[in-house]
Amino acid sequence: MTKRTKPPHAPTDAQRQTVQLHTTVGTTQAVISQLLGIDLKTLRKHYREELDVSKAKANATIGGALFNKAKGGDTTAMIFWMKTQAGWREKTDVNHVSEDGTMTPKPTKIEFVSPQVTDESDD
Repeated sequence: MTKRTKPPHAPTDAQRQTVQLHTTVGTTQAVISQLLGIDLKTLRKHYREELDVSKAKANATIGGALFNKAKGGDTTAMIFWMKTQAGWREKTDVNHVSEDGTMTPKPTKIEFVSPQVTDESDD
């Protein structure tokens, strides 16, 4: 008796487009493989480029839109960009000895802290 095996997977253009679309919007590889009715290993083997490139293209598109909003004066976009791209962070000082004696910590100051810039020269 011979063992029955599935024929090898042959991706269609429609399946490639499906993988690209779902990868772009953040669908997990496990879910994409279920949608296509294939094993996760098969997905990664036959759709490697769609999985790798689609996410990068989506990030570039959204990053570009965010950058343009920041350049256009959107303060929220500016702050987000500086936190994620320039190393800014918010620093909160907490007073652990409350003035009313309740020992309830209260924030005393919130400020933006930019990373230290050092003069790195090639010697």
